Amino acid sequence: MAARSKARKRAVDILFEAEQRGLNARDLLAERLANPVTEAPLNQYTADLVEGVVAHWTDINELLATYSQGWTVERMPSVDRAILRLGAFEVLYSDEVPEGVAIAEAVDLATSLSTDDSPKFVNGLLARLAEVKPTLA
Repeated sequence: MAARSKARKRAVDILFEAEQRGLNARDLLAERLANPVTEAPLNQYTADLVEGVVAHWTDINELLATYSQGWTVERMPSVDRAILRLGAFEVLYSDEVPEGVAIAEAVDLATSLSTDDSPKFVNGLLARLAEVKPTLA
């Protein structure tokens, strides 16, 4: 697995865990940076992703709710929410990764971490966000 793919997976893990434990993701990130729970400490890209998602949390959730037809954000599986928040951040707010790569990476995460229907849902919703991105500025 490539370094950035691992960083995304770890960012999803933090976002997911924070939600499950009722913690702020930024606080959990700070805890993980100070006291790593794995042999390899979190890399900077993981931290940048989590910080970016948290910085745009409200906008990301509103956009996910607006463009996910028939699904409220609360009704989505928790892991899908974490993947979609991360993917939406990369698609909408990050200049480091092309939109297509960000979507493909999110779909890969959904394939390995979630239900059989999740990759298609993640792909469709993030592709829609990429499509409307120029109108959001």
